[in-house]
Amino acid sequence: MLILALDTTTGSASVALLENTTLLGEINAQTSGSHSVRLLRSVDYLLRANSLKIEDMAGFAVAAGPGSFTGIRIGLSTVKAFAFASGKQVAPVSTLTALAMKLKDSPGRLLSPVIDAKKGEIYAALFESSGHELKEIIPQGAYSPDRFFSLLPAHRIISFIGNGVEVYKEKILTYLKDKSRFSPRSLFIAPEVGILGHEILKTGRGLSGQELQPIYFRKSQAEEKR
Repeated sequence: MLILALDTTTGSASVALLENTTLLGEINAQTSGSHSVRLLRSVDYLLRANSLKIEDMAGFAVAAGPGSFTGIRIGLSTVKAFAFASGKQVAPVSTLTALAMKLKDSPGRLLSPVIDAKKGEIYAALFESSGHELKEIIPQGAYSPDRFFSLLPAHRIISFIGNGVEVYKEKILTYLKDKSRFSPRSLFIAPEVGILGHEILKTGRGLSGQELQPIYFRKSQAEEKR
């Protein structure tokens, strides 16, 4: 099963090509600008390098949020176009779950992805890893940093990852002290989105492009102004 996976939810944009859960190639780009220009070029290069076309994909996987509202829209609109053109299904994947997936083999078993949501908030969750699967302990959502970090079990070792970690590192240390661990791994998650998407597609839970919806945990600025 060939899967094209995309993530444009944060500044760490990535595209990956997988055969089942085996990574065939990926393209990563750290940027503070729009992903729209680079995204299609990255997809085109990755497919050409493997002598493939969009029509050859068995399905698609996309990080559907949370994250930048603009980034989410770019990723979803792109993958919807691919789905409409090919007639294939799409697997929507949570950005937080994909980030936690990068740490599933970390010591301590508790994993916390943290994304800077701006406006003094974070998107975050707490997962427990059994090595093969992730169990959600604190639900994914938008939190004030103090509210979320106060919910964490301060007696357990917790591994953190995400662009919100550097922003709130001192606050994490205030609550967790020597129980906090900060991952050096990159924040490019398209391969993890593809692996998680493979399970969704394999079990028949993929969606059509028309059914695909973003994962938002709060209203956008445009919605707030209405």
